Amino acid sequence: MNAPTPLQREQALVIFSGGQDSATCLAWALSRFQRVLTLGFDYGQRHSVELACRARLRAALAARTPLWAQRLGPDAVLDLDIFRQLADTALTSSAPIADNGPDGLPNTFVPGRNLLFILHAAAWAYARHIRHLVLGVCQSDSSGYPDCRDDSIKAMQAALNLGMATDFVLHTPLMWRSKCNAWELAEELGGAALVEVILEESHTCYEGERGKRHDWGYGCGVCPACRLRAAGYAAYRAARQTDKTGAHAEARQSMRGRAEA
Repeated sequence: MNAPTPLQREQALVIFSGGQDSATCLAWALSRFQRVLTLGFDYGQRHSVELACRARLRAALAARTPLWAQRLGPDAVLDLDIFRQLADTALTSSAPIADNGPDGLPNTFVPGRNLLFILHAAAWAYARHIRHLVLGVCQSDSSGYPDCRDDSIKAMQAALNLGMATDFVLHTPLMWRSKCNAWELAEELGGAALVEVILEESHTCYEGERGKRHDWGYGCGVCPACRLRAAGYAAYRAARQTDKTGAHAEARQSMRGRAEA
């Protein structure tokens, strides 16, 4: 048996919302680290149903393999009910969701949300001697949120390490992946079964809709989060079909060549 790599001997903390991206990142971390803890945030989000999805997702991922079950550590949820006081956004109120607010960003953008998540996660991890933080942020498909950008995350890592005299490493497995690529990563990590777990158990819809199951999962199908998830899943399915068709054509050509030989 190969000796474990340095990462496989360390702990990691996944900022785990209960959504598609954080579920994929949890699978990514479980495939790499010896021990993986999860941390969520209750910040008054209108789609608070995502918090209820977290336990089911964790259980489903642990059931995928004995190794993942062994590696999955405790979960915690921190109360950050401060965002309603900081800014008036559609994600922390019942205001109609709009793609473009006065500043050109979607009005679901909560200023500083990811930055505060990272800060609190780092403080929580510091007390537990965990230096690896795993985040589901993505610049490629971020809805334009500036705190999902690679530069923002790198700046936060530098600030944390300066301010806490530590050596935190902020891992962003999805940073340069589209939503289609995120589905592909899930399949690489856990096959079609993991894709189905994320489809069934994760939550993305800003409206908190869990009544109707689409081929891409549950949601209203109209909000920006649903549209992004649906488009990514459609692209993923189309790519898989293309790969399958190409493989079949190659197999037929190979068989024809052998028959003619």
